[in-house]
Amino acid sequence: MSADRPTLPPVRLHSDAELARDALSAPLFARAAQLARWAEAGVPVGVGGELLEEQLPGAVDHLGLAGDEDGVGYAAEAWQLAVDTGLVEIEESAEDGDELPDDAATGTAAPGEELSLLTSGSPQDILDIWLGGMETVLADAVAPDLSDIADQIAEGSELDLDAIDWNPEEEAELLDGILGNLYLLTALNEDPEQSVPLPALAASMIVPDDMDEPTDDILEEVSEAMMRLDDQFRVLQPIGLVDYQPVDEALIEELDEDGSTTRAAEPLEDEDVSRYGMVRLTPLGVYAVRARMLDAGVDAPAVGDLTDKGADVLLDALPDYPEPLAQAESEQWLAARTPVDAARDLLSAARGDDEGGPRRRLACQQTLSLAGAEAEPALREVLDDGQLGGLARVWLAERGAADIPEPTQDMIFWLTVDTIAAQLGAAEADEESAAELRGLVEGVVGQHNGFFDAAWRVDHPATSDVLEAMGRLHPDKKTAKEARKAAFKARSRQGG
Repeated sequence: MSADRPTLPPVRLHSDAELARDALSAPLFARAAQLARWAEAGVPVGVGGELLEEQLPGAVDHLGLAGDEDGVGYAAEAWQLAVDTGLVEIEESAEDGDELPDDAATGTAAPGEELSLLTSGSPQDILDIWLGGMETVLADAVAPDLSDIADQIAEGSELDLDAIDWNPEEEAELLDGILGNLYLLTALNEDPEQSVPLPALAASMIVPDDMDEPTDDILEEVSEAMMRLDDQFRVLQPIGLVDYQPVDEALIEELDEDGSTTRAAEPLEDEDVSRYGMVRLTPLGVYAVRARMLDAGVDAPAVGDLTDKGADVLLDALPDYPEPLAQAESEQWLAARTPVDAARDLLSAARGDDEGGPRRRLACQQTLSLAGAEAEPALREVLDDGQLGGLARVWLAERGAADIPEPTQDMIFWLTVDTIAAQLGAAEADEESAAELRGLVEGVVGQHNGFFDAAWRVDHPATSDVLEAMGRLHPDKKTAKEARKAAFKARSRQGG
């Protein structure tokens, strides 16, 4: 893979309109918007823009949470988000230096300019506001548990900040890594709605790749990370970033005063793994994580990014895409052009004796398989082309076209070598691809008597490499030996 290829697979994004609807319906964001409208008559607020104690019941009632034991907390969180995102604006009324009681109003809150964009703005306007709120929630998710500080204050003790086991950089790095892993799994999974068990997600950040069996210390780290992630995902779900099934409360270990375990979690069967927590990125979450990656300078492609790019860019990128996303990208690229123009551009970009030529031609063939019959004139134009004539004949034959000239023996063997060469890289990196290529090699040898007697003479830059690979892949020892001999002849012929 060349250095300038994407380091991440592409993702399939929902439309901006769909994502904006998801943002508006995210519980925390929806409540923030409700409270911003509630502030139309002006609401007295404290020093940090927070609702005063006497205002909270009205906010809770407005949200319809009067019967919810967590209603006050939900209202306070939603109000803070409204302040942070500009859905409400604060006009200070107290002068600097004024001495006021702790519970006195220092300003008045009213709907901000951003609130009108939720109804009159574009989907992108809504998403921009939501993204700002999401960043606030991410910061809250990695904030320390302040209950210990509150206890110290209540007891009148001297504050001991070192007692808080919290490193802001490490916490943010862990959560960013976890979200990145979720993003990667979503991109690679054919079912984007499949959730990931929390233990596996935590282990992906803790357990070294080369460790066969995790040590007790590593397992302890994974357990601690799981508990932190459980708290963090509970914070992230209301903003719509993740869909999360929390850890079963019955499984959370009880600790005695010294921190030692007094009740271990019960052993679970495989079918109970969901009780350890299950999480996935929502479509809105995929959009948000990608936006953060792009801001950080990471190459994070999405299906549709190549629609306005040339055929050369498309064919260079497609071999690294998972098959369903490669097809979706190709379909969008083709839809933006007439069939004949698209086919001519693809065929022109597929030519070349360079190392990447076989991969481009295979991607060209796969993309052209999606083109309509209107592309036929472009395929007929390259029937005599040594590099493209073979795939053009295949395309025409698959569509039952008439008057297809018979391919020469040289063309058949050249296309065979080119096709196998295109798949060598993937076969080296992936066992499934290796199995597919092994089947192709067996089929090719079985269809052509004396294949290796002719194959070593094929005038293709990858002939010797392909024959060597066939020698490694073919299960029959005699045939594999013939392939290696042919590879030696090809290398001698090519001067290598």
